[in-house]
Amino acid sequence: MSHTVYPSLRNKRVVVTGGGSGIGAAIVESFVRQGARVAFLDIADDDSKQLERQLESSSATPPRYYRCDLKSIDAIRETFVRVRADLGGGIDVLVNNAANDDRHTVQEITEKYWDDRIAVNLRHHLFCAQAVVEDMKAAGGGAIINLGSISWHLALPDLAIYQTAKAGIEGLTRSLARDLGTFGIRVNCVVPGGVRTPRQMKLWHTPDEEARMLGLQCIKARVEPHDVANMVVFLSSDDARMCTGHEYFVDAGWR
Repeated sequence: MSHTVYPSLRNKRVVVTGGGSGIGAAIVESFVRQGARVAFLDIADDDSKQLERQLESSSATPPRYYRCDLKSIDAIRETFVRVRADLGGGIDVLVNNAANDDRHTVQEITEKYWDDRIAVNLRHHLFCAQAVVEDMKAAGGGAIINLGSISWHLALPDLAIYQTAKAGIEGLTRSLARDLGTFGIRVNCVVPGGVRTPRQMKLWHTPDEEARMLGLQCIKARVEPHDVANMVVFLSSDDARMCTGHEYFVDAGWR
């Protein structure tokens, strides 16, 4: 499969959260293919180290993995200091991808579980953005891409906290775009549909569920991780220089 090459992304310093597997891994691979200098954050050591080894052997600009628990604001701040030093300068592109879509009923939710899931799915978007703003101001611009979800637009069942977080991400995207646009910083949200990742296929995308999704999509083919990554890479490039403050769906027209 051919891929568009964006010269404006070559040698850009890129950070991807949750980059060890699934959509995140596809995003890491896509930026590496562009010749960017990529750091990715995760806590899934096995998957992340395997991806690092895989791309190290096939790329002139292999990515670097950093273990970082994004529920810890201190860990976020410390990790970005390390990344900045290792990549040799300020961050040009931030992709807030990390999330966890565990299912739960309303009755099961406790205060502790609520706080934990919000920390996993929403809070770090703001604090990772905060960690790169001064870099982007100094550079005269930059791109922040947040990953949303089709789930809350469709009101899928047993995902109350996840969907609350994902709706909040779209609000945060618009707020940051307004507050940071004067510095040339663009902030957008990519909204994936039902993506065929190993996790989804293992846990929830049974043959019956797959058939149901395809029946509701305008395009009768599964959305793959690289489809989402392609949108992320475009929005990070100079080709999207006037795109900010909006949501971009990659869902095959799921209605």
